[in-house]
Amino acid sequence: MVDYKQQIAARISAALGAEAPAEAEIMDKIEVPKEIARGDYAFPAFILAKTLHKAPQQIAADLVAKLDQTGFEKIEAAGPYVNFFLDKAAYSREILATILKEREHYGDQDLGHGGNVTVDMSSPNIAKPFSMGHLRSTVIGNAIALLLAKTNYSPIKINHLGDWGTQFGKLMAAYTLWGSEEEVKQDPINTLLRYYVKFHEEAEKDPALDDLGRNWFKRLEDGDEEATRLWKWFRSESLKSFMRIYKKLGIDFDSYNGEAFYNDKMDEVVDLLKQKGLLHESQGAQIVDLGKYNLNPALIMRSDGATLYITRDLAAALYRKRTYNFVQSLYVAGNEQTNHFDQLKAVLAEMGYDWADEIHHIGFGLITKDGKKMSTRKGHVVLLDQVLNDAIGLAKEQIAAKNPMLANKDAVANAVGIGAVVFHDLKNERLNNFDFNLDEVVRFEGETGPYVQYSHARAMSILRKAGNPVLSADQALAVDDPQAWETLRLLGDFPTVIARAMEEYEPSVVAKYALHLAKAFNKYYAHSRILTEDAGRDARLALVKCVALVLKEALRLLGVQAPDEM
Repeated sequence: MVDYKQQIAARISAALGAEAPAEAEIMDKIEVPKEIARGDYAFPAFILAKTLHKAPQQIAADLVAKLDQTGFEKIEAAGPYVNFFLDKAAYSREILATILKEREHYGDQDLGHGGNVTVDMSSPNIAKPFSMGHLRSTVIGNAIALLLAKTNYSPIKINHLGDWGTQFGKLMAAYTLWGSEEEVKQDPINTLLRYYVKFHEEAEKDPALDDLGRNWFKRLEDGDEEATRLWKWFRSESLKSFMRIYKKLGIDFDSYNGEAFYNDKMDEVVDLLKQKGLLHESQGAQIVDLGKYNLNPALIMRSDGATLYITRDLAAALYRKRTYNFVQSLYVAGNEQTNHFDQLKAVLAEMGYDWADEIHHIGFGLITKDGKKMSTRKGHVVLLDQVLNDAIGLAKEQIAAKNPMLANKDAVANAVGIGAVVFHDLKNERLNNFDFNLDEVVRFEGETGPYVQYSHARAMSILRKAGNPVLSADQALAVDDPQAWETLRLLGDFPTVIARAMEEYEPSVVAKYALHLAKAFNKYYAHSRILTEDAGRDARLALVKCVALVLKEALRLLGVQAPDEM
């Protein structure tokens, strides 16, 4: 495909001659106007005012007079801007031919050259239900992994299960004090959650319970038979529950190595830190001083010898580098963990590992419910499984009202309901917090996943009505309808959108693009007679086909299905 920015920069450079800045500098300043009426690209002439000692308006007018306009519909000055209007027929032919040829591979790029990227994501805690709080890490991580594959990286999805730590001591203490095996077997996850919540309620009245919890965890670390039996039981029951949810979401993992996997790998970390002279004693604990990074000391071991999260994460980082030889290592975790990952990178850098720079914390904001933070400890938890089931139920209601004769209603309702929840999360910029309201999420109108899915289904319906014509990339199809231009321009933007989403680790870039394309297409559909039998019919159908292909691929990159009928 033609790189129009590069072409424009070359022509501006040629027009300016010896007075021209570097082409790369010109290219960097070229903008895309917000309004199509102002052109497809714009160059701000005021950046040349100091060099040329002229008013920006005069520079713009002079440039228009000198520019080679071959291949453009027109080039005109508008105040201090030079606006470029593309040759719509040529652009249409090129974009439609490219998409029809490349199909789902349209937008593929070789940014990663096949390099491995570990993606630490989801990571729910064993013996606790899978809540909405873990949705963000799961779906953001999955979308980033899909974008990595699209841009020729090799993603390795790691579910670093929270299967170790003092919380297990607290849970074991709660179980021995108030629990029963029969009760747990009847409803494992919810029962264990109830014990855990009760422990924290009682510990507020009796702080001695915290000591009991710590003692149980120390027994687990020491290999105590009863503590180990309880841990294995809690872990097994939790994994069964998690796998049901991952199956619904259509997400799998390359590794389920959690915190416990690194139990026998932390001694090496401590030894390496000692050998490098980095470990210091502070009030009986072992720390690494990170003052030169403007960070608090990294606490490696408590005074009682117990390890901490960072000790495990150091062991995990070393293991992953040796096992996968990653070119990047991503940790998809909440914004509140920023300091932890800053410390992790700093300790690895102090240890002399230059690959510490390849570690990136992919932070995200909170999901709130009715404006309140969800907390497992206090029992304010919204179960993801229940949310997904409710979303599917709402989708079924809307399908029954809009298309009661739809085939495969249950499968479509699953795709729409689950897709609605996933899309709603991913359309929000990941660093932002947002409040979750299911009724707003599962709507077929507005800025929702079902709206994009419905737009794809509408495109497929048009193609079925046309008899599913075979549309070839060799037909040199050009849509001459002005109403189609916004849609055509958006189709041409897809590769740039993919590159930007990957560069920023930001799936919302793709979600927002899908919404813009769906809106542009529906506007085109409302104002054009696509199926009219005339010379332009095949070109219009090619446009519809390309919209369907790109919407489906955009949704796939978000982990959302695109049903052909809704």
